[in-house]
This record gives sequence, C-alpha cells and structure tokens, in this order.
Amino acid sequence: MNSTPKFDSLLFDMDGTLWDAVASYCAVWNTTIDVLCPEVPHVNYERLCSMMGKPLEEIFATFIGNAVPYDAFMKGLLDNEAVIMPRLGGVLYPGVRETIEKLSRSFKLFMVSNCTPDGLPNFLSYTALGPFITDYISYGDNGREKDYNIALMVSRHKLEAPLYIGDTMGDCLSSHAAGVPFAWASYGFGQGVQGQDYTLDDITDLLKIVC
Repeated sequence: MNSTPKFDSLLFDMDGTLWDAVASYCAVWNTTIDVLCPEVPHVNYERLCSMMGKPLEEIFATFIGNAVPYDAFMKGLLDNEAVIMPRLGGVLYPGVRETIEKLSRSFKLFMVSNCTPDGLPNFLSYTALGPFITDYISYGDNGREKDYNIALMVSRHKLEAPLYIGDTMGDCLSSHAAGVPFAWASYGFGQGVQGQDYTLDDITDLLKIVC
C-alpha cells in the first residue's frame, strides 16, 4: 500500500456489503410472526431483500402493519434473533475475509448499520472478524439514522479521511449527508444507485481504491 493513503479509515455497512444473511433474517421474522400475528403472511427472501438497509420501523410497518404493537413485536423479534442468528448466521461475500484482514493492517475499520442491537455483535462473532473492527454502532443501539451514526463514528474517533462502503441508495445519501465519500458495493442488494464516489464490482476492488 501507499505510504500516504487517501483515506485513514473505512466504515462498512453489513448486509449486502459484507454478507448475505437474508435467509436467516426470514427465519427470525417468520418465527416471530407465527407466535405474535399468525394471520400476517410470511416474509420471503425477495420481500426482505427489497427492504434491506431501511430502519426497523419502516420494515415493521411494511410487513406487520397494525397486526400487533411495534414494541411487542420487536421484543419477540429480538428474542428470536438472539437464539436463531448465532446458529444460522450468514454467508460472507467472496473475498471479504481476506480483504478485511489486509485492510486492517493499514486502516482503522468500523461498522455502521441500520440493524438491531444484536446484529453487529452477532455478525462479528459468527464470522470471527471482531478482532479487525475498531468500533461499531447500529440503529438498534440508539435509534438514530445512519447519517447521524456515520458522523458520530467520525467524531468519536477523530477520523480525518473516512470512506463509507455500502450497497444501497440510502447508504449513499446517508454517507454524503455525514460529509463522507461513498463506495457502492454494486454486488449487494441495492439497485440503481447514483451519485457514488466509487463503485465496487466485488469487495476486493476496495484494495485498488484505498491503496
């Protein structure tokens, strides 16, 4: 790598950027639906993919509506997630593990996601990538949108030249709203993203951008 890289830190989204765990999330949602609101149709892979990256309230409103109170459903969802996700996990995209390990030698690495409070800890434990990540924060931790949490991470660690890597238009807008350039993981769930600063056809392209 260059002795003077253009970035000092890299902030990663999780779903659609580093792994695909949608099948497992479907199991979490459907187990919760079966117990709390069995009249609601099951969530399938395609439906949940279309909602990836959105705040939990929006996903709940789309799938559950008024069938059960939000707080009651979320308690059930989080309880089921705590049991199901550590067992089922997800599938890392090709090259993610090797790329993260290489990048960690030269950059501080962070994660910012719109997932539940347990989402990022489960990811880091299941994939054993925890030692390479300096810090992380999610929507589930503080109820704040991704632009706020990206800016919070930048401020907390006094980052001077960060880059955010995500896969949706929402990620792009949030990154730019936080004043951080954005690299689009085009292999992920998001389609038709515009305004990105960089495009990744696979995660290993990141090595070419930051070197």
